[in-house]
Amino acid sequence: MSGSLYRYKSVARDSSALLLRIKDIAKTRVHYGYRRVHVLLRRGGWPDNHKRVCRLYQEEGLSLRLKRPKRNKSAQLRQPKHLVTAMNQI
Repeated sequence: MSGSLYRYKSVARDSSALLLRIKDIAKTRVHYGYRRVHVLLRRGGWPDNHKRVCRLYQEEGLSLRLKRPKRNKSAQLRQPKHLVTAMNQI
């Protein structure tokens, strides 16, 4: 292994402010996915790309269902994901 591997220092930016803004948008706009959130962030002056927004969006568990329910009801608030402890529980 090269010596630069051990001396490497990460230069990652702090994403806490961006994460708060993403959560705020996701709370007010319930049906927006990460792509629409990224558009709103761009309009607000955030220079981050869609891959970073997608990663943070998924890490916070804000991902939407892929299909809408058959009954066309709009959700008031996001529901927490159910934790599975055994097989065939959900």
